[in-house]
Amino acid sequence: MDTQNNYNEQLIDNPADIELSKPSKSRFLFLLGFFGFFIFAWAGCYNLYQHGYHKNDDVVVPDNTLYDPKYK
Repeated sequence: MDTQNNYNEQLIDNPADIELSKPSKSRFLFLLGFFGFFIFAWAGCYNLYQHGYHKNDDVVVPDNTLYDPKYK
C-alpha cells in the first residue's frame, strides 16, 4: 500500500510573508522585541515621573520627634 499523500496544490509565494524568509523573520522579531521593551521602559519611566515624590513644606512635625527633640 502506498500511504504517501500526493497533493497537487499551487503555492503562491507572498513576498510579505515573514515565514518564507528567515532573515526577514528574525529582523521582525528583533524589532518587535526591541520596540516592545523600549515602550515598556519608557512607560515605566513616565509613570515614575508622573507619580514621583512632590515636596511638601507644610508638614507639621511634633517637637519630640525632631533631630534635637524638645521635651516639656
